[in-house]
Amino acid sequence: MIEGVILIHEPVEQQFFERPVLELARDLIGQLIVHELPAGPVVVRIVETEAYHGAEDQAAHSFQNRRTKRTEVMFGEAGGVYTYQMHTHTLMNVVCGPVGTPHAILIRAGEPVEGLEFMRERRGENLTMKDWTNGPGKLSKALGITMNYYGHHWTKRPLFIAKSDAVGEVVTSSRIGIANAGEAVHYPWRFYEKDNAFVSKFRP
Repeated sequence: MIEGVILIHEPVEQQFFERPVLELARDLIGQLIVHELPAGPVVVRIVETEAYHGAEDQAAHSFQNRRTKRTEVMFGEAGGVYTYQMHTHTLMNVVCGPVGTPHAILIRAGEPVEGLEFMRERRGENLTMKDWTNGPGKLSKALGITMNYYGHHWTKRPLFIAKSDAVGEVVTSSRIGIANAGEAVHYPWRFYEKDNAFVSKFRP
């Protein structure tokens, strides 16, 4: 992508999100996150996700159908935006599954596509581009995503997911940072684009 060349992106249809969580977590790899701002769009290509399987998944916020003010959006319509904070960072998720089934997908990393100057300013002049978006908190900060998007929907502007055909080989591993999740620690529910430099560093 040549900086300064602005493409017109359109949100995906609702049906894109209406599928099993593991299938959607894989199919999100290569798709675009678009945040339309007054100065222009900021866009990344998704290169890493993690699936969380709701009530049956000890690593999920909604394990055993835990329903709180924080997790409420996970019980809603597929395609909802679930944001939460961890160590002052905002992390963003895609809700999926039928209403009442609290499945979600954490978007862990992305590859910058458009709005590079905005991302550079947000993340700091001294960082390499790889370090702008190679982790879930870094990614949200680079895109300008805050908790205000909790309950938004990924088919609606100004923050949405758009289709892309640029998808490399997708591989799996266990998820990151869930050491206290029992047997769920070993589930191979992390999906990422093989050999992509923007994938976050794996820490078992």
